[in-house]
Amino acid sequence: MRKKMRDTPDRDRPRERLAARGPQALTNAELIALLIGRGTKGRDVWQVSGDVERCLKEAKGCPSYDDLLEIDGIGSAKACEIMACFELGRRYLEGDGVSGHRIASPADVLPLVAEWRDKKQEYFICITLNGAGEVIERRVVTVGILNQSLVHPREVFSEAITDRAASVILVHNHPSGTLDPSTQDIGITRQLVEGGSILGIRVLDHIIVTKKGYVSLKELGHL
Repeated sequence: MRKKMRDTPDRDRPRERLAARGPQALTNAELIALLIGRGTKGRDVWQVSGDVERCLKEAKGCPSYDDLLEIDGIGSAKACEIMACFELGRRYLEGDGVSGHRIASPADVLPLVAEWRDKKQEYFICITLNGAGEVIERRVVTVGILNQSLVHPREVFSEAITDRAASVILVHNHPSGTLDPSTQDIGITRQLVEGGSILGIRVLDHIIVTKKGYVSLKELGHL
C-alpha cells in the first residue's frame, strides 16, 4: 500500500521527481497527483488520483465533466483543470485538426464533430468559416435540451463576428439516435438564418448527427 503523501520523503514526491527526472519518469498516478495537488479530508491525494486514473481508463481518453465530479475529492475547479489539460495536450501535440479544414459537403463536417456524435446530452456547435469555405474555429454554444430560448442568435453569432467569419455551419447531436429533425430544430434553424442574414453571415447548413449517421437540413430543403 502506497504511503500517504505527507509520509512520502520529499525526494520521492511527484513534484521533486518531475523536477529532477522529467515528466516521463512519473507514473500516470503520480502525474495526476501532481495535477490535483492535495486530497480532501479523509482521502489522501493518492486515493483520489487512483480514482481519477480509473476514470480515465474507462473513458479511453478525456473524461466528461460529470464523470469527474462523481469522484470523491474532485470538485468543479479540479474537474475543469483536468479537462483543460487534456484539451491543451490534444491541441499542441496533435494539432487542433480544425483550422484550415475545407468544407465542401456535409460529410466534410463529420470529422470535426466526431467527439459529440454519441453524447448523452445535446450539444449545439457553431463552426465558423472564411470566404474560401475554410474552417476558422468550432465552438460549443449550448449543452442540454435544444430550444429557441437557449440557442439565441446572440450566442451563436458573437464569436462568428469576432472571427470575422463569412459563414457558419451549425451542428447538433441527437442522443436518441433519430435523425429526423424536430419542429424545434427547424424553428431554430430559420431563426438563426434570419439573424445571420441581418449580420451578413450566411448559415450554410444545420447538420444533425448521431453515432450512426447524419442529416443535412439544407439537403432536406429547410434552408
